[in-house]
Amino acid sequence: MFIARQIRKENIAEYILYIWQIEDLIRACRFDAGQIYATLLENNTTIDDAQKSEALNWYTDLATLMCEEGKQQIGHIDHTLHLINDLNDLHLRLLKLPVGEDYRAVFTPLEKELPKIRGFLTSGAEMNDIELCFRALYSVMLLRMKHSDKKEHIDDVMELVSPLIARLALIYRQVEKGEIDLYKGTEQS
Repeated sequence: MFIARQIRKENIAEYILYIWQIEDLIRACRFDAGQIYATLLENNTTIDDAQKSEALNWYTDLATLMCEEGKQQIGHIDHTLHLINDLNDLHLRLLKLPVGEDYRAVFTPLEKELPKIRGFLTSGAEMNDIELCFRALYSVMLLRMKHSDKKEHIDDVMELVSPLIARLALIYRQVEKGEIDLYKGTEQS
């Protein structure tokens, strides 16, 4: 919870991936508050008992939300999917607006690889390009945790997807803070 708050302020992409990881940890703990506490909080020496209690409430609230949304087995909470849709909206704007010139340069090498990535990850499910990129990044995280031998797929994703999502997250943060005006230079005379 404390980590999630900090990450959300700094990097929306890392926040989404962090929440997805927490969802999987909650599933691994079978949505049991005692198991969640034992696995995620009991041995944490960086927070006191009151903070552990607050964090446990956050984890159990997330577990409840997952159950309410029918995400006990698979899937991600709507909150993160809405954030991804916001990022996809920004992505689509950056592909068209003058302010997106540098972004488009990062996207172009990935664009031709998206059908291949889509084929590996979606099983026919419809999703926008940015959700696809997040699913690719999360899959790489899982493969790395499993010490997979699918090195070429990991390298492809990291070389193409990671820079795009990093750039998009940076622009998102700058737009949130008012540091970038997406429509600067698009005024009609």
